[in-house]
Amino acid sequence: MEAFGPGTCGGGGETPGDDGRPAPEARVHFRVTRFIMEAGVKLGMQSIPIATACTIYHKFFCEINLDAYDPYLVAMSSLYLAGKVEEQHLRTRDIINVSNRYFHPGGEPLELDSRFWELRDSIVQCELLVLRVLRFQVSFQHPHKYLLHYLISLKNWLNRYSWQRTPVSVTAWALLRDSYHGGLCLRFRAQHIAVAVLHLALQAYGVEVPAEAEAEKPWWQIYTMDTEIP
Repeated sequence: MEAFGPGTCGGGGETPGDDGRPAPEARVHFRVTRFIMEAGVKLGMQSIPIATACTIYHKFFCEINLDAYDPYLVAMSSLYLAGKVEEQHLRTRDIINVSNRYFHPGGEPLELDSRFWELRDSIVQCELLVLRVLRFQVSFQHPHKYLLHYLISLKNWLNRYSWQRTPVSVTAWALLRDSYHGGLCLRFRAQHIAVAVLHLALQAYGVEVPAEAEAEKPWWQIYTMDTEIP
């Protein structure tokens, strides 16, 4: 399972601190991508547009120092841009209101005053900056379709009782969603991420793939062959 490109992109170069905790930048990216996910759900976005927004965010900060721009502004612009890329268009007003409620849970929606319009203009201008920094390459191949295909295949392969009594599918989807807190989406192929979260979910519940011991190759190697799913 090989990684793409330089190890520093997507969080690969961040090392834990002396206390074993993630590096400060990794903690910031975790919090901001959590915001992207929660805001995306409140905006009614589907899983693919949310994944695209997280990927845009991570890819931007592969190119730009974290201190150069407000990461939450970049996150809001990433949501706005991802809606366009995945054809699930969002209004900037909705993004602003959801973000305002996220940061001020008990507050009122922003009035349509100068502060609102300044924030709206900042989101739009930041979107243009993100596009230039990413050289307009904002379409990505996500692991979701691969994971769906692998789950269907594995469900037909496993004993029905083993499948029904363990939440392998739910856990695999949760692990995939959580993987977007970091830069794995930029460092590894979509097929490899999909099979990795499925493998981890199976291990978590002690589910064994039938005839794995007798097989010439591990089951996951079959799935990670260089095949494309349309």
